[in-house]
Amino acid sequence: MSAVAVHEATLRAGLVLPYAEVGDPAGTPVVLVHGYVDSWWAFEPLLRRMPSSLHGYAPTQRGHGDADKPTDGYLPEDFAADLVAFMDTVGIERAVLVGASSGGVQARIVAGRDPDRVAGLVLLGVPVTLADKPGAAELWDVVRELEGPVDRDLVERFALGMTAEPLARGFLETVVEENLKAPARVWREALRGLLETDLRATLSGILVPTLAVWGDRDPILTREEQQTILDTVIGSRLIVYEGAGHVVHWDRPERVVRDIAAFAASVDGNGNGNGNGVG
Repeated sequence: MSAVAVHEATLRAGLVLPYAEVGDPAGTPVVLVHGYVDSWWAFEPLLRRMPSSLHGYAPTQRGHGDADKPTDGYLPEDFAADLVAFMDTVGIERAVLVGASSGGVQARIVAGRDPDRVAGLVLLGVPVTLADKPGAAELWDVVRELEGPVDRDLVERFALGMTAEPLARGFLETVVEENLKAPARVWREALRGLLETDLRATLSGILVPTLAVWGDRDPILTREEQQTILDTVIGSRLIVYEGAGHVVHWDRPERVVRDIAAFAASVDGNGNGNGNGVG
């Protein structure tokens, strides 16, 4: 198991983001981008399994976990700008970006806008859009009224529905505690940004090698939606995990690490994929 070190990165205007780091500095840089109200801890199962061929980074995004929580800046493009600024701050010229769930939105924005910074893109259970999701609408009905501390029962229900198999109790409690660190306004504004932004448009213009991973027991995303990614992103590839839920890296962390490592190895120094196709 890899040792996980936690540091802080100070971005522009003094924004401080904690980040976890593992692996050999000579390895391929891989930046893990967490989803809605999570933190770097969401990737702990992956980080401690990272092979020496990868140099993994997992920043906690603004408003989340122990990161600074400014009053604004919670649109997908704001998170995307922070992601590039994070790479600048820690000295990553080019990386494989791995976006989980809604974290894949900001990852693909960066891939589309700054392809020179992205060697490849991995989308772990990433939606095309949330505007058509009944679950997102139901969550918004609750979140739009949130004031003060977020209710623990809400957070536990939110986390429990993400996997096909039960999470270890200790890890679940850590995830819940991290989710609770996001104040009500971040729950509200981050979800508002995801619902009001044309997320489908952020798939356009992506030319970097792209791998989508989807669990066939995902209660949120459909196989047809993953097909839309394949049809929109030229040369993209899909791997289906049988028996896995929405958060495939919690249900199948060992396999996700293997697939990320194989994908990273298939991307050459010019950002061109080798053997990248539908499969």
